[in-house]
Amino acid sequence: MGMMEKLEDMTSSEAREYLTFRLDQEEYGIDILKVQEIRGYEPPTRVANAPDFIKGVVNLRGTIVPIVDMRLKFNCSKVEYNSFTVVIILNLRSRIVGVVVDSVSDVMELPPDSIKAAPDIDSVIDSGAVLGLGSLGERMLILLDIERLMSAPDMGLVSGPE
Repeated sequence: MGMMEKLEDMTSSEAREYLTFRLDQEEYGIDILKVQEIRGYEPPTRVANAPDFIKGVVNLRGTIVPIVDMRLKFNCSKVEYNSFTVVIILNLRSRIVGVVVDSVSDVMELPPDSIKAAPDIDSVIDSGAVLGLGSLGERMLILLDIERLMSAPDMGLVSGPE
């Protein structure tokens, strides 16, 4: 599926809301409908043999939730845990997953015409997981298909679309 079909796919005429968060110098946006809650970071229970970007698991009201450090996943230069560090709990089709980010900014509504196709650049993010670039005033957001990102085979978290 080419980039344009993918954009058409998401550019139904109404604006969509994105939760925005920071990783290093970049600001990202994910579909607010996939976000279950946002919580402070607490060290998860380590899991043997997990890839290093999977920090471990937490027990969230009886559900065991894997915690993925997006900063390690995206090769950010520095990974510090401080009072701003948050975990975004995502409710994906088949799984609840937590992602660690530097900070959460806000919820932004982006009209379809403010979203452009992402240029094909080599990056640590699978280009299929980038929906496009959203711009609002001076801000530039990298819009992620978080579901696709979390179901990438190297994550070993979510089986792909059935």
